[in-house]
Amino acid sequence: MDVADLEYELPPALIAQRPPVRRDDSRLLVYDRASGDVRHRGFAELAEELHGELVVVNDTRVVPARIPIASPRGEVLLLERLEGDLWEGLARPTRRLKPGQRYGPVELLEHLGEGRWRLRLEGEPQGETPLPPYITERLDEPDRYQTVYAHTPGSAAAPTAGLHFTPEILTALDVEHVTLHVGLDTFRPVNEERLEDHLIHGERYDVAPEAWQRIRSAERVLAVGTTTVRTLETLARDAPLTGRTELFITPGFEFRRVDTVLTNFHLPRSTLLALVMAFAGVEQVRTLYELAIEGRYRFYSFGDAMLIL
Repeated sequence: MDVADLEYELPPALIAQRPPVRRDDSRLLVYDRASGDVRHRGFAELAEELHGELVVVNDTRVVPARIPIASPRGEVLLLERLEGDLWEGLARPTRRLKPGQRYGPVELLEHLGEGRWRLRLEGEPQGETPLPPYITERLDEPDRYQTVYAHTPGSAAAPTAGLHFTPEILTALDVEHVTLHVGLDTFRPVNEERLEDHLIHGERYDVAPEAWQRIRSAERVLAVGTTTVRTLETLARDAPLTGRTELFITPGFEFRRVDTVLTNFHLPRSTLLALVMAFAGVEQVRTLYELAIEGRYRFYSFGDAMLIL
């Protein structure tokens, strides 16, 4: 796939800088793959668009992973706990940092390349919420970058398709949980000319046996977010219930367990956009994004949602 197919022009004003007053105040663009119909709904109307699907959510919790360092002035962004007090993280300014040096609660142990470090953290993470760089406004309520069902700490970024749910909406649905800890590589832009040349890094997941039994036997499954899609399609290929997934979903992929996808609008040149195109079709998604831009939908983490039936 030519990475140029993942490009689109987005007016900066459509990048959502803050969450809506209520989580379910967001809009919902509905695309029916069978009929080609497009409907403009509100997220609070989600249940009216479903037909008995088992709704599978990712219950990972974002850790306060952005830790400022004073000298040289910069920061460490925790990506993943390796074991105990050992982590992998991003640190900047990397060229001015030295292995073996301590920066506040962080001791840098080994530079892994591309700004990544193996490091030791004293105690538990007590930094700031690691908002994406395209959100430039301060978030007054850090819990708004967590889903209402966030449970297991471990993510460097929120599974943002789940941010729209309220407890009231969840009670009207049949819900099951999986866990995949989101790493920043999920959002790393594709810099190669061909999508197939992009290297995607692994992310840790964990699914309870009883949860997978329900998911595997369900008549229809709605995956909330691309992280849930990757988890379910990894397990559908006989992977263990706990492990790491390096599954790279691109157009031409055969979906074995996911029947419906709920997702946000994604960055251009991202593997997440490629996954959505794999599910709904390249040209179809490009058309849907054009409609969303024309309709002034809000994009990215705090933006609106799309339901693909």
